[in-house]
Amino acid sequence: MTAALETRSPFLRVLDGTPLDPPPLWMMRQAGRYLPEYRAVRAEAGDFLTLCYTPKLAAEVTLQPIRRYGFDAAIIFSDILVVPHALGVGLTFEAGEGPRLTPVTDREGVAALKDRLDPDKVDPVYEAIASVRATLPAEVALIGFCGAPWTVATYMVAGHGTDDQAPARMLALRDEALFQSLIDRLVEASIVHLAGQVAAGADVVQIFDTWAGVLDPSSFERWCAEPLRRIVAGLKALHPHVRVIAFPKGATLEALERLADTGINAIGLDWSADRQAARRRLSGRVALQGNLDPLRLIAGGAALEDEVARIRDDFSGARHIFNLGHGIRPETPLDHVEKLVEAVRRAR
Repeated sequence: MTAALETRSPFLRVLDGTPLDPPPLWMMRQAGRYLPEYRAVRAEAGDFLTLCYTPKLAAEVTLQPIRRYGFDAAIIFSDILVVPHALGVGLTFEAGEGPRLTPVTDREGVAALKDRLDPDKVDPVYEAIASVRATLPAEVALIGFCGAPWTVATYMVAGHGTDDQAPARMLALRDEALFQSLIDRLVEASIVHLAGQVAAGADVVQIFDTWAGVLDPSSFERWCAEPLRRIVAGLKALHPHVRVIAFPKGATLEALERLADTGINAIGLDWSADRQAARRRLSGRVALQGNLDPLRLIAGGAALEDEVARIRDDFSGARHIFNLGHGIRPETPLDHVEKLVEAVRRAR
């Protein structure tokens, strides 16, 4: 990390403690299917995993939204399931059906996980990051990421996504020791993978806990908060200056307060969060990111403009990174994204 990058990047300045108006802006899934140029590269790759594991193509789609919209941060194009794949779990992506993994549901399955991440799976991610960092303007930050152990484990246990991830919740209830061993392995692997991304050039990492909202408070503490605390400690022991954002979708405000004590720099809020309450209870401890409903971006018009203004008002004077409350959807009109960027960066 260079001093010049620290001072020139609005995104990093907010994470380091400086409120900015207008706030820096990026969008989850900003490199994706809503962009025609992404769809062209995806067709060239032939399948999703080939796109993820071909550094030249992954770097290209990472840069596309920066070229088009000038966001303040790029996020490397990859997937949260790279980690289990690199641990030896079978993984495919079926058109229209999402990921399919070889389920890990017993001691034999956990014991069969590799002792180290397969370099054929993770090295292309690091190569793509290095390529993007060499190309990005100095003021644009680069985000690496992984899935939180709980969320990744839910896919590993079920073999696919479900409505409420009940298979993983049930396994954790029936055999805590087994589930803990799976979480422990994912904590270790996540530290290694995030450290590799930082070493390759990522300024920030985001940890996606998409299924945090399905857990009761005690389960959240054990399977979400404590693993996050361990990942942050392990990563910052290797890279003390890296910034960490947690995105625990669906988590209660009380749960978010527990995460604020894990050593992270920012918390991403989904669109259901009470912004003013979150600001009162969290903004003195972490930066806040979010939380426009992706459907408002699709709707456009007053539904978009009015909410952007409300979000800016609610976070005025606080450390805030403007983002969606979840990923941008494929059907989002391109001109609505242009209007979003204009509205966020408009002088107050």
